[in-house]
Amino acid sequence: MLQSHRLTGMQGNGARSKTHRGAFKAAALAPRPNARLRLRIRAEASPTATTDPKALYADLDTVCDNLRRAPSTMRLEFSGPVLETYQQLAAAGVATKWGSALTEALRRRNVFIGELRQVGIKHPDKIAVPSVRNDAAFLFSVVASTSILAVLAGQLPGDWGFFSSYLIGGITLAVLAVGSTAPGLLAVLIDKFSQVFPDYRDRVLKHEAAHFLLGYLLGVPVTGYSVELGREHTEFAEAKLQQRIIERTLSDEEIDSLALVAVAGIAAEGREYEEVMGQTADLFDLQRLLLRSRTRLSDAQQQNVTRWAVWAAAGLLRTHAKEHGALVEAMRRGASMAECVQAIEAADK
Repeated sequence: MLQSHRLTGMQGNGARSKTHRGAFKAAALAPRPNARLRLRIRAEASPTATTDPKALYADLDTVCDNLRRAPSTMRLEFSGPVLETYQQLAAAGVATKWGSALTEALRRRNVFIGELRQVGIKHPDKIAVPSVRNDAAFLFSVVASTSILAVLAGQLPGDWGFFSSYLIGGITLAVLAVGSTAPGLLAVLIDKFSQVFPDYRDRVLKHEAAHFLLGYLLGVPVTGYSVELGREHTEFAEAKLQQRIIERTLSDEEIDSLALVAVAGIAAEGREYEEVMGQTADLFDLQRLLLRSRTRLSDAQQQNVTRWAVWAAAGLLRTHAKEHGALVEAMRRGASMAECVQAIEAADK
């Protein structure tokens, strides 16, 4: 199972006033008494310096690093400078694709299975259906390996061969017992086992790059990512909401924008592979958002939002295929946030 992004921010209702933003940034970066938090200093730039791409990209890395170091209780405050930096990059004409997808037609509508195929989803019927590939491969490997070992152990002389065969054969029964009594523990083992598949690394990269790219195109401040095995995620800031998701309800426009970011990994995998392995956590994030909807949604409406979001996300990924490919390669080599943004902006030039 691929771990999904940490979805903590989205399109909001408007920016803070200039005065409020300045006070917000000053409060976030000001030293606190007895603070143990070590932050990188972000110098206040002059009006002329703020148009320098190199300085702006350096600022982006700095504020993202500060947010990463901030304690969880202060993450909302530290996300303010991240949003400001993205806005400065866009205003300077450096980040021309930042929020560019907001101008495209992203109105929610009914979407049918055939339309998912039109945007490149190989098997639309498998969307929101958990894959059993890893489970089956894990159980087959356990049964096959223990069977071979039991046969070999049976060749040992005397009672060693007799008891060893039974003990090794009991491993399969133990695995089945764990799966019945503690399925969560078995899921962890299966998740670790899935990393042996040759396509695992590429799946992770394409999955997380899709979250990153669509968040960027929809104007959601991306603050970090990880493609380390077992720690895969993409992080977003809460600055645009100006409030934590759990503290407010979301409008239809906010739900629509953030739903695309939530299912971007599903759309990316669905376009590239026969099965979508990393959709469980993505769908959990989407469900969490739908429960915060200001408009009460029935089960059928929630299913349609899911289908529409996958369709719209796949369409954006198809339109911005060069940007997605460039971002995948940047993340493959462990690029910084600024380098990832530069890869997106330079993709079609």
